[in-house]
Amino acid sequence: MYKLKCGHLAFILFLFVDPGSLVAQSYDVIIRNGRIIDGSGNPWFRGDVGIHGKTIAGIGDLGDAIAKREVDASGLYVTPGFIDTHSHAGPGLTSEDLSEGRPLLAQGITTVLINPDGGGMVDLKDQKERLMRHGIGVNVIQLVPHGSIRRSIMGSEDRAPTDSEMAQMLDLAQDGMREGAFGMSSGTFYVPGSYAEASEIEEMAKVVAKYKGVYTSHIRDESNYTIGLIESVEEVINVARNAKITSVITHVKALGPPVWGFGSAVVRKIDAAREEGLEIYADQYPYLGSSTGLSAALLPRWAQSGGADSLFNRLNRPGSREDIRAAMADNLARRGGADRIQFRRVYYDETIEGKLLSDVADEREQEALDVAIELISRGGASIISFNMFRDDLETLMIQPWTMTSSDGGLVPWMEGVPHPRSYGAFPRKIRKYVLEDQLVGLAEAVRSMTGLPAQVFRIKDRGLLRVGSHADLLVFDLSRINDPGTFTDPHQLAEGMVEVFVDGETAITNGQFTGTKAGKIITRN
Repeated sequence: MYKLKCGHLAFILFLFVDPGSLVAQSYDVIIRNGRIIDGSGNPWFRGDVGIHGKTIAGIGDLGDAIAKREVDASGLYVTPGFIDTHSHAGPGLTSEDLSEGRPLLAQGITTVLINPDGGGMVDLKDQKERLMRHGIGVNVIQLVPHGSIRRSIMGSEDRAPTDSEMAQMLDLAQDGMREGAFGMSSGTFYVPGSYAEASEIEEMAKVVAKYKGVYTSHIRDESNYTIGLIESVEEVINVARNAKITSVITHVKALGPPVWGFGSAVVRKIDAAREEGLEIYADQYPYLGSSTGLSAALLPRWAQSGGADSLFNRLNRPGSREDIRAAMADNLARRGGADRIQFRRVYYDETIEGKLLSDVADEREQEALDVAIELISRGGASIISFNMFRDDLETLMIQPWTMTSSDGGLVPWMEGVPHPRSYGAFPRKIRKYVLEDQLVGLAEAVRSMTGLPAQVFRIKDRGLLRVGSHADLLVFDLSRINDPGTFTDPHQLAEGMVEVFVDGETAITNGQFTGTKAGKIITRN
């Protein structure tokens, strides 16, 4: 009989056994026995997740692998970190007191896209430096802001740009894309973006498209202020068509009684565009109330041409004031009336914050429009406007091309009465529309917050739980997911996040903030 020598035996073992398997795999963190939802829309599966450094290094049954720290996720869900595609958190994150981004982390948000609605800083390099001065708790993606660029070149003029001005705006858009922006935002509802013709937007979008960027727009009219909701949707579709660019209708909605029921028409327009071969998407926050400025909601745009001084001159001029008031009456009706307007932030009169315009008018024994004009004359106010129809919100939410966003910001604790979306947009969608109303499934909701935004904006190695991806991930208790903030008492952190990792570092552990600021600026290149 042939006898195996020791050398032969070792050789045969080498052929059939991976030597690395003889030594237990080592990780920095292992999350054990969780219900893993990977962000693709697939249902959960049970498994482990191993983190090494900033990277997801193992998924599945990690068996005898060892780690410096283990998290028991039995009965808990493990998902990618949420990506907020429409965030006003940029200014707050530059503040030392707010830079950790606790209201964001408590929602499970690990990445935000800033400079929405055409607003924000034009100089993205300067913005990066301000953001990183104190460190940031979440990752940040920048957008090029069309409205801010237009204002920097033309002020608040209601006219088309000259050739020279257009060239300067195109150069600034290109500078932003070279700085690593992921696309361009516009706010054609707001001054000065509302003064831009569609052709101006398209020319700037062509520059963005050269860098594989995305165009996202607060559309020109979400109601029937000017060209109407459906034509405004078509305008964004035309930008996608003519500039050959992926486009997003941001915080999609049908705003006010005149367009309630139009949600299905918006869906048909987007579906037809996608059938044509255009990449059109939307994002949405899960509330029936919106938030904006009192001036933006009620003033006609012609009254705002030339800036604040020109507006005040018109308000002080007989005849002109009456014309403005008449237009404001129409706009207030579009919003559903004075009992649908709640004051959010009024710097010169905190006593009316949280109150309805109708209540303030009754207290002062004035007409609601006269109260509004007085407030605008003193510098304006931020408002919440209860102007959406549940059927429209749900029709738009269930579409496979609708992402989740917050449209929220970061405000000093207990300052004003902000929209509760700043504290609870993402958990609200899960609690109300997944668990309570069962409108969408959990895996679909998570996809709208993770894999879909990463796909739309081409965010590399985020949004999906995959080996090799950045370790932005969440462990949450579905039974405890909650958004306790309300429209009158919004300053309440979301609940249910057990562990939150940002680039492999622990931002929340056992439901407690660690103070870690592991966020970074993610650039397109």
